[in-house]
Amino acid sequence: MSSLSNFVKRLRDIMRNDAGINGDAQRIEQIAWLLFLKVYDTKEEDWEFDDDAYESIIPEDCRWRNWAVDDGKGTALTGDDLLDFVNNTLFPTLKGIQVSKTTPINKAIVKTTFEDTNNYMKDGVLLRQVVNVIDELDLTNYEESHAFGDIYESILKELQSAGSAGEFYTPRAVTDFMAQMIKPVIGEKMADFACGTGGFIISWLKALESQKKTVEDRAAFDTSVYGIEKKQFPYMLCVTNLLLHDIDTPRVYHDNSLLKDVLDYTEDDQFDVVLMNPPYGGSEKTEVKNHFPSDLASSETADLFMSVIMYRLKQNGRAAVILPDGFLFGTDNAKVAIKKKLMSEFNLHTVIRMPHSVFAPYTSITTNILFFDRTGSTKETWFYRLDMPDGYKNFSKTKPMKLEHFAPAVEWWSDRQEITIDGFDKAKKYTVEELAERSYNIDLCGFPHEEEEILPPRELIQQYQEKRASLNADIDRILEQITGILGISNMEDLT
Repeated sequence: MSSLSNFVKRLRDIMRNDAGINGDAQRIEQIAWLLFLKVYDTKEEDWEFDDDAYESIIPEDCRWRNWAVDDGKGTALTGDDLLDFVNNTLFPTLKGIQVSKTTPINKAIVKTTFEDTNNYMKDGVLLRQVVNVIDELDLTNYEESHAFGDIYESILKELQSAGSAGEFYTPRAVTDFMAQMIKPVIGEKMADFACGTGGFIISWLKALESQKKTVEDRAAFDTSVYGIEKKQFPYMLCVTNLLLHDIDTPRVYHDNSLLKDVLDYTEDDQFDVVLMNPPYGGSEKTEVKNHFPSDLASSETADLFMSVIMYRLKQNGRAAVILPDGFLFGTDNAKVAIKKKLMSEFNLHTVIRMPHSVFAPYTSITTNILFFDRTGSTKETWFYRLDMPDGYKNFSKTKPMKLEHFAPAVEWWSDRQEITIDGFDKAKKYTVEELAERSYNIDLCGFPHEEEEILPPRELIQQYQEKRASLNADIDRILEQITGILGISNMEDLT
């Protein structure tokens, strides 16, 4: 086990000497594709054991066991021979694998995983050393494999501070809390339409684990998850994550959830549960917005995902979604239309306001968890502010948020009371009429302003722009009401 805890450090030390590796993100991507092939080869051993007729989709010379394993006899590829094999045989072969709609998922993932993957290393001797360290993992040993699942989690955490790749990692405490509160049931199907490295899927499976009693339960458990991820790298990490967690058929697709007309979704495209943290802060082009009804066609990525979720949640289904403050206070036309649809067609029963820096160091923007279900329209919504735990000024890489920090919210959840501290609401219930009167500005039970953190310039500008758009929308609405009362048909009549 000591070699396991040392695993990432050993790989980092070797790669530091390779001129082709430029920074953390490339180093982790390099480890990721090698790990995928190692994990996949271990899985194939199981599949061959269970099915004598099993045939690999990977040609023999490109299977991990036939080029990566070093038996110590001096015949393993190394140096320029290894580099030449990886760059000119392995990668072109894996990228060129032919798949069709009938190709089983556990085979098709090899091609989709390698579609946009790169080998960054330029020194074949160092690459051999890296391959050997990865091949030392004994993933057939239950304990070692289980321990490696935790090591893999730490690799995903490192991504959070490796530049922009961090946007795909939601802290495990948050995904675990959301999965716990949604109360999974065996037989239900759960989806995440921007699944990143698979955090919500793994938390769902963990929360469901104890309900596996029969062979039928096991089959339902294995097929209960569905994910879509637009970017190649997190997609690969997610597939590997699921294989490591014994999901032999990872129903995760390398695709973009926003590129399908939402009105085309049928009941077959709907799920019992949606758990997700949509990307936010992005601005989508017109061709993406064209896939949405005009009143819901926001240019903000998170808003569009909210519409996808609403169209893909089953009758009586439930959802827990992370959204930035801008969604709560925004009163521009699209945001109001989305929130109006949410409250008239769904039951938005709870909003948990999370403390700042939960996603540090990736973003300082404050986020919220919206819990809603498709059981009818909203009658009332509870807001609950989760304060920073005692002794914490900020969360950080070394002091991340933990599941126990949600304990006050869990306790409050089952016995809801209104709470006021120092004149500020911490927990309060509002009727849907009260929310409508506020033009669906649902920025309620927020953090007292004196505690607000100074945001980095880019995020500050983004927040100011959102607030300005919201204020402009409010002003336009009030002017419209005034001119209506005065019987003025257009603004020129005022001059």
